[in-house]
Amino acid sequence: MSSELKFSPGAGRVERYELLIEQAGHLFLPEDHWLSNLSNFTAVLKETFPVISWVGFYFMSGGKLVLGPFQGKIACTLIEPGKGVCGKVALTRETEIVENVHEFPGHIACDSGSNSEIVVPLIKNGELLGVLDLDSYEFAAFDGTDKEYLEKLVSTLLNVTSIPEL
Repeated sequence: MSSELKFSPGAGRVERYELLIEQAGHLFLPEDHWLSNLSNFTAVLKETFPVISWVGFYFMSGGKLVLGPFQGKIACTLIEPGKGVCGKVALTRETEIVENVHEFPGHIACDSGSNSEIVVPLIKNGELLGVLDLDSYEFAAFDGTDKEYLEKLVSTLLNVTSIPEL
C-alpha cells in the first residue's frame, strides 16, 4: 500500500465509499503481493466503517470456503458451500444482505454478538474465488448502498490482484 486512507471524519457512508473507490488505485497495487492487498482491503473497510465488527475473506479450496485475511474476532476456518450466508453466496454467486442473522436459516455464528451481515462473491473470469464477508453488531447495518459499493470495490481489487488457486 503506497499511501494511507484519507477521508473526512464527518463523511457519510456514500462519501466514504466514493473516497475509497477514488483512492483504490493508490491503496491496492498490482505490484503488491496479493495477500498484502487483501489484508489491507479488510483493514481499510474496518477502519472506514465503524459499524463493521468483522470483515474478511473466505476462499474456495478443496470444495470448501477457507478463512483468509480478516479483521475482527477469531473466525470459523471452514465453511461448506450451502451452509450459512457465506455458503449460500458460494452457491448463488450473488451478494446476500441479512438484516437479522438470527432469522437466517442455518446461520453460522462465529461471533454470537453479530446481528447483521453482507456477503459479496469474488468472481473473476467467471470463476468463484471466494467471498467477502462483513458482520455488524447492529441489526440492518447493511443495505443496497453497501452492496453497490462493495461490489465495485471487490471488482477493483480483483482487477489489480491475482489470487492464486488455493
